Amino acid sequence: MLWSTAIDIAPPYTAGGLLLIHYGSPVISAANVVMLPVKRNSAGAFRVEARSAATGSLLWQQDTDYILPASSWTPSMNLALYGERLFIPAAGGRVLVRDQASSATGALSSILFYSSTVPLATLNAQIRINTPLTVDAAGNLYFGFIADANNAGLSSGIVRIARDGTAIWRGASALAQDASVIGPAMNCAPALSPDGQTLYVVVNVAANASAPQSGHLMALDSTTLAFKAKQALFTPLGQVARVSDSASSSPTVGPDGDVYFGVLDFAAGGHNNRGWLLHFDAALTTVKTPGSFGWDDTPSIVPSSSVPSYIGTSTYLLLTKYNNYYLAGSGDGLNRMAVLDPQATQLDAYGSPASVMKEILTIVGPTADPGTLGGRREWCVNTAVVDPASRAAYINSEDGRAYKWDFTTNTLSQSVVMNSGVGQAYTATAMGPDGVVYAVNNAQIHAIGA
Repeated sequence: MLWSTAIDIAPPYTAGGLLLIHYGSPVISAANVVMLPVKRNSAGAFRVEARSAATGSLLWQQDTDYILPASSWTPSMNLALYGERLFIPAAGGRVLVRDQASSATGALSSILFYSSTVPLATLNAQIRINTPLTVDAAGNLYFGFIADANNAGLSSGIVRIARDGTAIWRGASALAQDASVIGPAMNCAPALSPDGQTLYVVVNVAANASAPQSGHLMALDSTTLAFKAKQALFTPLGQVARVSDSASSSPTVGPDGDVYFGVLDFAAGGHNNRGWLLHFDAALTTVKTPGSFGWDDTPSIVPSSSVPSYIGTSTYLLLTKYNNYYLAGSGDGLNRMAVLDPQATQLDAYGSPASVMKEILTIVGPTADPGTLGGRREWCVNTAVVDPASRAAYINSEDGRAYKWDFTTNTLSQSVVMNSGVGQAYTATAMGPDGVVYAVNNAQIHAIGA
């Protein structure tokens, strides 16, 4: 471990020692400067810290007045980076923009995506960014926001801020042509098609007496945010899928344009609380073979060439969490990671009659979970960094270690101890341009490498 630093100055541990909060991922510039969202007090105030990847030394920091949206779990605050332009969420739906992000000094500006004569101080707590920020290859920015009751007359929706600072927004309910839509899904980053022409977003449908909070996956024109297509989200068993505010699942778009999104089962405890990885074509007109895990997971793309034992026809595979939660349905606590073939099928091995993506590699967590009979500590990674050069993924565990999963030998070939382990929410791992891996564990970010 090269260095570590706190990303939460006042972690909200429960009485049982759990850490039920989502943390934003670092962004890393080509100049190898790491920018971190840091929660700076128990009230949920934030700042951004820029640190040298080599030493962890602080280069600059910037407070933001960003206000977290209300959620069952504390949601994350997320940054986005385009070249040397850093985007930082702020209160009232504003976005702060810092130029020369890798330098100790840089100009700071602010963009507001709507016009209003109402004082911004009135709107700060009424309009809140509730998704990670997504930036495309041209520097255009996308995000979702919540505006339940506000003096500016906005409805919760989706925003596009062009590279030149001009902005448009569309209400989620109007886009979906569904009055039951209440806004963008919490913690759910917009995703772009490979050609950048389509933006995929998930919006929530309000729960009612007969159905849980669910959602629609929508395709929008990435320039105008005009509606293109939508799919109501159902489990492979035909039930309404749950889209939980406690999750941080985001759509993944494959190199072929197929779209993947993780949901939960209709009933609490259904499918061992594993959820499902739903799978659609680019036009959202065809429902394809799902994966057998979707809870709080955003799958990573694995080039097929990174798995030497693979003999199928897919050009890419998917890396997902594969936990099997202890005593949830038939869950045995043998928590795994998995590499799946999105184009091949097998029968589900977890108590359902569904046909699901074929398992190519799986690996069980190495550390015993003392609260179970034979179980293993959970993998606590939302999305894992895949390194084709080393044919491996780097993943985070609740046992307090970061692991290298070697796809050639299907072993956890290396590990680094970060702490003694804590039950916590799922976070991403990331890799810098020098190959250093960054993992958030127990309210600290750890830089791991040679």
